[in-house]
Amino acid sequence: MATVILVRHGRSTANVAGILTGRSPGVDLDEVGREQAARAAERLAAVPLVSVLSSPLERCLQTAEIVAAPGSVPVGLEPGIVECDYGEWQGRPLKELAKEPLWSVVQTQPSQAVFPGGESLAGMQARAVEAIRRHDAAVEAEHGTGAVWVAVTHGDIIKSVLADALGMHLDLFQRITVNPGSVSIVRYGTTRPEVVATNTDSGDLSWLRAAGPVGDAPVGGGAGPLVR
Repeated sequence: MATVILVRHGRSTANVAGILTGRSPGVDLDEVGREQAARAAERLAAVPLVSVLSSPLERCLQTAEIVAAPGSVPVGLEPGIVECDYGEWQGRPLKELAKEPLWSVVQTQPSQAVFPGGESLAGMQARAVEAIRRHDAAVEAEHGTGAVWVAVTHGDIIKSVLADALGMHLDLFQRITVNPGSVSIVRYGTTRPEVVATNTDSGDLSWLRAAGPVGDAPVGGGAGPLVR
């Protein structure tokens, strides 16, 4: 299928304050977050993006607009990749939440974690993966197997999508790190997904212009992309 570039929003004011923002409105990127988004945009400027999809929350929309600007790509909204509904945890300091019994469940058995008054992490993963795979199939149907598109979303959302693509149980997804402004890359094949990169914040991405369809895995690792 096509190639999806998963971009986490840049650092927000709540990230700095140590607050679990969740879906709270009015949380913007700070200066560092805007710089992170600009760096991601510079890396992606060499790639002919066919679409940029964003979580509806402000910090993602601000990031998406910066990422889309070099190629004048319109930004679309996808509720399926909105932040996890943390329910009663939303808006509380992380230091305070770390004392809750549920915290250890989130860390060690996230598949069993259900936020009071909110959603489960398993439910979050299911709707996020469905949204990414659905849009990826639509992009390929319209633009072909060489198409590249961007989804700008949140840390736990990207971690859950990467875990699915890697064939990892959700209970292992806390082993994945996704920093603000980082770029991860997934290509869905007919037999399995291919995780090309995770949590990158530098490096040339122009090779994506010539990426072919996902096929059999090269025994021994292969020669990699042709970088000029």
